[in-house]
Amino acid sequence: MTDRDCLAIQIEGLRFAYPDGQVALRDISLCVGPGEHVAIVGPNGAGKSTLMLHLNGILTGQQGVVRVGDVEVTAANLRLVRARVGIVFQNPDDQLFSPTVFDDVAYGPIYMGLSEPEVRERVSLALRQVDMESYAPRTSHHLSLGEKKRISVATVLAMDPQVLILDEPSAGLDPRARRKLIVLLQQLRQTMLVSTHDLRLVQELCSRTVVLDQGGIVADGLTSVLLADEQLLRAHGLEPI
Repeated sequence: MTDRDCLAIQIEGLRFAYPDGQVALRDISLCVGPGEHVAIVGPNGAGKSTLMLHLNGILTGQQGVVRVGDVEVTAANLRLVRARVGIVFQNPDDQLFSPTVFDDVAYGPIYMGLSEPEVRERVSLALRQVDMESYAPRTSHHLSLGEKKRISVATVLAMDPQVLILDEPSAGLDPRARRKLIVLLQQLRQTMLVSTHDLRLVQELCSRTVVLDQGGIVADGLTSVLLADEQLLRAHGLEPI
């Protein structure tokens, strides 16, 4: 087995610019091991969300390579990559669009071509993991934001991904819903990348933190060390805790 096979995510020299010429990612290189929980932090416009969208092929860099395990993220491999990498978007309404919670959570397994019994088993397990089994027949639009966030996580877990990507998971949540979400995420076994401004969440959930600013990585290390560096945090638009 090579070192590459031992990595959950490997990014080498990734560069991306939007059509208007704005460079969002500048020579990003990053390796994440299986089971790691890594926070991606930085100011608005740093490139955090853009980086996340490269991990399952929603965006594709003009230069560089992105791999999930031993699979390169390319147009030819998208189906396989998206079965391995699940993204939970900041706004759950971008993810929940079906008539019922069951249908929302079943969408991914159906896309994967699983049989009806397998789909039902995946949905049941995913909803049980987020403690929302009784919500299966309900309509997502009528749920609270915290409930929607948990259902969004379930839609991804139903695909049994190796990697879980979360974009601002605690945004807009009240303290009780935020606490429930943190406890849920702490229990998950997947490799996890979390893009967030919530440094207290980072402190509890992620052992490693990457600071991104102006499209480049400016720091990468132990969360306990980086969050104690007030000068570093303030220099890159982050408020020390």
